[in-house]
Amino acid sequence: MLMMQKNLKWHANGKKYDGLLRHDVDSPQWKKIDSLFPKYGSDPRNLRLGLTTDGMNPYSNLSSKHSLWSVLVIIYNLLYWLCMKRKYMMISGPRRNDIDAYLSPLIEDLKFLWDQGVEVFDIYEKVNFNLRALLFCTINDFLAYWNLSSYNVKGHIVCPICEENTSYHQLKHGRKTSYIGHRRFLKNVITLIVG
Repeated sequence: MLMMQKNLKWHANGKKYDGLLRHDVDSPQWKKIDSLFPKYGSDPRNLRLGLTTDGMNPYSNLSSKHSLWSVLVIIYNLLYWLCMKRKYMMISGPRRNDIDAYLSPLIEDLKFLWDQGVEVFDIYEKVNFNLRALLFCTINDFLAYWNLSSYNVKGHIVCPICEENTSYHQLKHGRKTSYIGHRRFLKNVITLIVG
């Protein structure tokens, strides 16, 4: 248990500052949250959680009546090789039609953890403290994005970042839309990573 408590705070004590993007703690988003919410960011024990979900069909016959949705909650405070280990993730999931009812208690808990927090005991420092948490990011494909937020994922304006500037091409001999031009962001990503 002591090791777990120590691992939750590694980003404040043992992080390398070399400009490389190895973990979410190296991201501009992490730093932005610390600057926008200094009281939250000042305590490294406060949790930053990631939520990811994806649908699957256990009978592989494309029937939506039997689709299942896995929901994973990831603790990003942990080292990059620990946060993806099964014992540190919360995994469960409903059927597709039940996802709103399923996620509702999770959203209420996340609101409570952000607004008020929970009094817990830090066994490493042997003190009580108020543990708070925030939903740092969500990771999903377009179908899950539509299922979770009702964002339109069909048509010409499907990218939640580009919106009206989505680069698309309507195929000449069919009704399919091809999305091109997404590599235009690659130069910025390479610049960010390389420096």
